Amino acid sequence: MRKLVKIFYCNAALLLLALLLAGCAGSKNVESKQTSNDETAAQTDENHHDNEDSNKISKDESEPTTGSEESTTGESDDTSSEKAKNEEKDNEEKDNEDTGLAAYSSEKIEYARVWLQLGPNQEIDELNVRHISAGEPINPNDETSASYPEDVIQLAGSRLVDGSVTYHGNGDGTIHVYNVPLRWDSADDLDQGVMREVTENIMNNKKTVYVKTGDNKKIKRLIDMIVIH
Repeated sequence: MRKLVKIFYCNAALLLLALLLAGCAGSKNVESKQTSNDETAAQTDENHHDNEDSNKISKDESEPTTGSEESTTGESDDTSSEKAKNEEKDNEEKDNEDTGLAAYSSEKIEYARVWLQLGPNQEIDELNVRHISAGEPINPNDETSASYPEDVIQLAGSRLVDGSVTYHGNGDGTIHVYNVPLRWDSADDLDQGVMREVTENIMNNKKTVYVKTGDNKKIKRLIDMIVIH
């Protein structure tokens, strides 16, 4: 009888031990599973933040900037314009060297070329140059005269029969030519307002003319005759 009781208690102890071991194993599996789930969630959250950061960076890179880029564009346009002007000036200086006019200023070359192309009389002994500022009357002898809208240059010979050329240089190889007489008739016999109408007509009907390079020998001859007032 005692032997049976002893066997019973042994079996009960073994059963309890087995149950304890099974409980520990289950707890470890649960903890392992929980840890795995936590790690997966953390990884998912990290991937989500990485995707948001990546999308934000892509958006920032794709969005156009306005301040600095516009400033850079403006500076680029100004630089291009300045570069074009410098190239035009260099080309003009090179042309003058090639044509033997390098010893003369570009202004004197312009006066001579304009007269050679538009001067009424080429047989002159003197080429007079007079600068007239914008706002001065087209007919200086009449207070009712309209005024020049821009600075002009008047070229004339030493005699009345030589005629004159009144123009404004545009700086691009062209000039505005005003049909202004060298000498004005007296306005005493004109009706009131007639001179205003005549001079306004001159101002409004200026012509744009492209100035040719002309013959170098003739240009040099005219330059040597220039008298600036």
